[in-house]
Amino acid sequence: MKTHRIAVIPGDGIGTEVIDATLPILREAAGRFGFALELQSFDWSCDYYLRHGRMMPEDGIEQIRGFDAILLGAVGWPARVPDDVSLHGLLLPIRKSLDLYVNARHHKLLPGVLGPLRAEKFDILCIRENTEGEYSGAGGRVHRGTGDEVAVETSIFTRRGVERILRYGFEQARKRGGKLASVTKSNAQKHSMVFWDEVTEELAAEYSDVAVTRYHIDAMAARFIMHPESLDVVVASNLFGDILTDIGAAIQGGLGYAASANLNPISDVPSMFEPVHGSAPDIAGRGIANPIATIWSAALMLRHLGEEGAAAAVLQAIEKATAEIGSRLADNSAGTGEIRELILKTLPTP
Repeated sequence: MKTHRIAVIPGDGIGTEVIDATLPILREAAGRFGFALELQSFDWSCDYYLRHGRMMPEDGIEQIRGFDAILLGAVGWPARVPDDVSLHGLLLPIRKSLDLYVNARHHKLLPGVLGPLRAEKFDILCIRENTEGEYSGAGGRVHRGTGDEVAVETSIFTRRGVERILRYGFEQARKRGGKLASVTKSNAQKHSMVFWDEVTEELAAEYSDVAVTRYHIDAMAARFIMHPESLDVVVASNLFGDILTDIGAAIQGGLGYAASANLNPISDVPSMFEPVHGSAPDIAGRGIANPIATIWSAALMLRHLGEEGAAAAVLQAIEKATAEIGSRLADNSAGTGEIRELILKTLPTP
């Protein structure tokens, strides 16, 4: 029997609750589909920071490097630890140290879920560059606290980084509807975004079977809302992808459905799977957090690990659950435990 080693980082706030709801479903799927999971939990979080002065141990990356995948709940508790400290102390170091350069988010309206749009179709795969661009962290501040204070934030775009994220987008477009939308702001950012457009055109010559359209970020934000049915695979830089995926999450019914995969498709490092709804301290401990984004992320993890049957079964159970109680998910009247039990009950057997 094949065994997959999973590093589990519940994190903060509702992160611990949605992870607790997800693990029984993972174990059940493994049992039914004939593989094993070795789950090891790490208590890295804002609480860990308050005890140790850092979000994870100094050798934290090396501790998780040997796992097959990472399942993350949520990170952050601003009232206790500043967001820039928690983000740059845990989530971003994992992404960058393991070179998880693809952030893939599938925005799809699930059965029974009422999104804010009257769209006949909403099914978009967003591919976000995950390790450089506007979130590179290059820059600094001088003359702090004076009238001459200066803050500089420098975006970093490398040919290697831009080419590999675009190539991943082209490959995904080939597997889906054959359409790729590349997002920039090249009319205003004449160096980095024109460079992105040029690399897009170079690669398009290799993928003649994929229809490529270039959009500016402002026009794409409007298109997500006005004509989402015209989009299939969307690829964007770190910042632009961040913005677009939050719009996508809102359209699909809210952040409670926003699953994501942080991937390195060409290396044997562990990829990381997480919901993107944040730790939501305001509802933590109330048992009303929607775990679907985390369970969906776990299904993406199973697919990444080669367990296609189990992944499809979990996704099918999610869709059955939302079809049954979709209207109650909008107002949080369906609790975390109820959703977990419903998905477990509807999980199909091979």
